[in-house]
Amino acid sequence: MDQPIELSLEQQFSIRSFETQVQNMSHEQAKDFLVKLYQQMVMREATYKQLLKHHWGLEGGSWA
Repeated sequence: MDQPIELSLEQQFSIRSFETQVQNMSHEQAKDFLVKLYQQMVMREATYKQLLKHHWGLEGGSWA
């Protein structure tokens, strides 16, 4: 992975739209949103790990 990942125009637009939404939030709304976003990221990572364990047949092991 020597080359950086390039985002599609749709992904770039989505990021810009997200940026606009965040700028319009109050400080409290932004903090709450950030915590929820982090929770989703952690859940996504756990889901990916579980899927990889299943795909690779590592369910019984102690792979973290």
